[in-house]
Amino acid sequence: MQKTEATENPGVSRTSARILLVDDEQAILEVMKMRLELLGYQVTATTDPLEALEIFSDRQDIELLITDQRMENLSGQDLMQKCLEINPYLQTIIFTAYGTIEQAVEAIRAGAFSYVTKPVDHQELEIKIEQALEKRILLRKIHDFEGLLEGQHEFAGIIGKSARMKAVFKQILQVAPTDITVSIFGESGTGKELVAQAIHLYSSRSKGPFVAVNCAAIPETMLEDELFGHVRGAFTSAVTSKNGVFASADKGTLFLDEVGEMAESMQAKLLRVIETGEVKPLGSDRIRKVDVRLIVATKRDLKKMVAQGTFREDLFYRIHVVPLVMPSLRERREDIPVLFGHFLGPALKKMKKQINWIDEDVLEALKRYDWPGNVRELENLVDFLAATCQGEVINKELLANTPLADFSRSSSFVPLKDARFEFTRKYLEDLLRFTKGNISAAAKLAGYYRADLYKLIEKHGLEVEEFRKKGRRISTAELGKL
Repeated sequence: MQKTEATENPGVSRTSARILLVDDEQAILEVMKMRLELLGYQVTATTDPLEALEIFSDRQDIELLITDQRMENLSGQDLMQKCLEINPYLQTIIFTAYGTIEQAVEAIRAGAFSYVTKPVDHQELEIKIEQALEKRILLRKIHDFEGLLEGQHEFAGIIGKSARMKAVFKQILQVAPTDITVSIFGESGTGKELVAQAIHLYSSRSKGPFVAVNCAAIPETMLEDELFGHVRGAFTSAVTSKNGVFASADKGTLFLDEVGEMAESMQAKLLRVIETGEVKPLGSDRIRKVDVRLIVATKRDLKKMVAQGTFREDLFYRIHVVPLVMPSLRERREDIPVLFGHFLGPALKKMKKQINWIDEDVLEALKRYDWPGNVRELENLVDFLAATCQGEVINKELLANTPLADFSRSSSFVPLKDARFEFTRKYLEDLLRFTKGNISAAAKLAGYYRADLYKLIEKHGLEVEEFRKKGRRISTAELGKL
């Protein structure tokens, strides 16, 4: 057993990272340590996994563990798990022989970043070290950002302060560092592409391309060409070769919107690419490998489509790895004021106008409307109000030519549970408005215990303080604080 202390190569300009190297074969250990130090890393090496654990316990600055899997006293996986109990951000690369790859895969499931087979391909190891260190930095950034979410109304261009949206933000941060396929479900206009962009932004692929394709906007006969590309002469008008979006998104993220509109023949071709990582341009005999993180979105019920036979079951399970649901605007009405303020600023700047006030009646109408077009419809309404407002106040008269004119919800029936939820919410709003936010008075009128009423108010996402400030003209500057 021999331990070698960390040294730093002063002639290397790259930022050094601290690595703990463990292998019970002395010759391999010394060669590996020398190679890593030449790359600029600070390496502490030992042949004893128990001593490695002691080193790690004393050295809280170690960022990466590289360890052999099969060692006496302690396996590489056991060593990793004990180290992770001390520092959950540690990244681990496992050395394994061909006969023990199954054990290495199990180590990855237990928390390792990756594995490298012996004899070691040093170029492969260098790439995996860089990727592991990038992931560690990303995880720390995400952890730091999670602590700030509670006070944020905006996250990666997505606006929302409601509990539903905070849950979406946290889910984005959880799935972003992985390469796992994400399916985003939600009605049109809820911001599914913004979510896909946020996942890309907080992933290790953020320096790579983000490519978005709306499958519903491209005719079936042209979609294959759009996805996979073609070579010159593949068809009459193919005077030059063209890369498809899979090739364009290589080393990055591909977002396929409205994947539920894809024809079954194209579903089969998409499934093959997902399974093999290979694309074949139209008219070509050559296959191209692509490294793409796939995110899909749809407003359709894919499970129902599978049952009806209009969407392939095998493709569904390939893309339905992590489902993420974007709530409709009517499910997060408390976000409407902050969204209104977010859209109003740019609209006024574009129109070179100044509007300083919005009547409370207008905000009440905004909150009561059902928004079939969701956030996109709200943005369009803000543009309309900004364009038609002649003074400094947005008042209810400006709603005369809009769907909000009668302050009513849409006339279509909704499920009973949704209607009950909306009725209770409206009752609570009217109750709090009448009592000006006095919980004791409201509980007495409702025939509820004060604590029970307060729980019901919280369940429906209402802020009592807001009802203590009613009956006033609201500054447009306050919209983000409501």
